Amino acid sequence: MSDIEIMNVFDRKLVRAHRDRAAKTWEDFDFLHKEVAERICDRLDDVLRDFPLALDIGCHGGDIAEVIGQRGKVQHLIQCDFSQGMAQRAREQGAATLVADEEFLPFGHETFDLIVSNLSLHWVNDLPGALLQINRSLKPDGLFIGTMFGTETLRELRQCLNEAEMEVDGGISPRVSPFADVRDAGMLLQRAGFNLPVVDTDGVEVRYENPMKLMKDLKGMGENNKVLERRKNFTKRELIMRAMQRYVEEFSGDDGRVPATFQVMFLTAWKPDPSQQKPMTPGSAQHKLADALGVPEHILEGKDKP
Repeated sequence: MSDIEIMNVFDRKLVRAHRDRAAKTWEDFDFLHKEVAERICDRLDDVLRDFPLALDIGCHGGDIAEVIGQRGKVQHLIQCDFSQGMAQRAREQGAATLVADEEFLPFGHETFDLIVSNLSLHWVNDLPGALLQINRSLKPDGLFIGTMFGTETLRELRQCLNEAEMEVDGGISPRVSPFADVRDAGMLLQRAGFNLPVVDTDGVEVRYENPMKLMKDLKGMGENNKVLERRKNFTKRELIMRAMQRYVEEFSGDDGRVPATFQVMFLTAWKPDPSQQKPMTPGSAQHKLADALGVPEHILEGKDKP
């Protein structure tokens, strides 16, 4: 789907299986997705227009539909998810729902006014191709808002697992999925043909009574490890207990609870359209910044560029 060589990092069959399993008890573990869904819709409220037809890619349990239905910004919403179980649960929100792979979207060109994706695209192997398909599916001047986990996500857990595995096994293996960073995400939006791309981050810290509750939540959200190169054998109990002990020793606060960091990247971009603003060419400004700020202008001479 793109001119970038695709590396298969994630086991997509396992992505689907984990999400099918998570669908059965989603209401017990959907707190993070609901929180981020609220933040997506808050950003939509800042856009001074409505969206007749929207698509939610990787809809999980219909968290976007639940929030967006209260805002009045979207007239018709279509949901899709890679998991049959999640699609069935999301359908309860009343929006049209189908099973579809984020890497092979079954929609025509220039169909939607808005496409959103909430904490799903970080499990895609061909992210450049997925973004390109999203761009193609948008109408001119259509808006894309997506969220993904960033590189700081689960940094505490990653550190403790690596330390424990080095101590117990004398080496480390992928136990927490890799995440993209802000620069990569912005470049991918540009390469996919989007206009006016913006990538920023929000931090969400969840505090736990003990780190085993974090592990339970990750499994309940379907966010546990799906890296192809992960170790296929069962993790040693000794390793897990040592990692959990390190977690408490290194990160517990005065209240005895431990933090789990979730860095959420917000990707916002528009399908190009002639009506959109364009950057000014250098030297074309009609007014000086100093005049606008009401300060004297100083011209530096004789300074070498660093």
